[in-house]
Amino acid sequence: MTPHPKIDAIVETYLSVADAEAPGLVEGLYLEGSAALGDYQPETSDVDFVAVTTEPPATGVLERIHTRLGAHPFQGIYLTWDDLGRDPAELGERPQAEGCRLNRRGEPNPVTWHTLARHGLTCRGPKPEELEIWNDPGALAAWIDGNLDGYWRRLVTRASRLVSPWGITCLGGYGTVWVVTGVSRLHYTLATGEIASKTAAALHALEAFPERWHRVVNEALRLRRDDSAQPSLSGLVSGLGEHFGTPRRSLYGSPFERRRDVLNFADQVITAGHRLYQARGD
Repeated sequence: MTPHPKIDAIVETYLSVADAEAPGLVEGLYLEGSAALGDYQPETSDVDFVAVTTEPPATGVLERIHTRLGAHPFQGIYLTWDDLGRDPAELGERPQAEGCRLNRRGEPNPVTWHTLARHGLTCRGPKPEELEIWNDPGALAAWIDGNLDGYWRRLVTRASRLVSPWGITCLGGYGTVWVVTGVSRLHYTLATGEIASKTAAALHALEAFPERWHRVVNEALRLRRDDSAQPSLSGLVSGLGEHFGTPRRSLYGSPFERRRDVLNFADQVITAGHRLYQARGD
């Protein structure tokens, strides 16, 4: 049983297609991400999965499965049972899927292992607590410290140029939620050692950061709970309209003002995250 009928339908469709294309291939199927962390939003959340096989699957088979699956918001990684007990940094590339697309050269990351070990939902196979799943808090913290700059600092730098894809995205609701909750999730893990959902991370940020940043965090929370911030042109236009409608839904009078706070908040959180990691003394 999953947290929402939409997830049930997606999982049922996936398993039906996978079993028809390659009987016996998918021996274990687990959900992580928002579905496992109690923060699934049916209009804006992806369904994140870990599919487990005995041997590394042929990419041609996986491509056929995901082509047949179509544009479902179903994304995840294919691992073997042996992979679950190993450090993801030692595995090299593993197939990753996003709906109908397959990336043969996906890069595993420890957040997946930690989420699966502590929160994973079982759709097929033994429960996570019955498995030996790699779990190294120090390695997780080191990966997150690197990701603060390797992904998020680079994104903020790109988004600081208004005439750029991320500069425009951060004018809308999707960019606000993605950036504010994204950096807050990493700060939460460095502070607690646990994995947080987008909503839980934003609530953490309200406690961890000064009142100066509460408006932008509450704006991200509002958008997350409204379940309407889509990464599309129509979603961007709709989000911009929230500033000017009657009544005005946004906590900001201008999307430019909000974008400035989003990027400045991210910068503050990235810096604070590095300080947390340095204070660990690993």
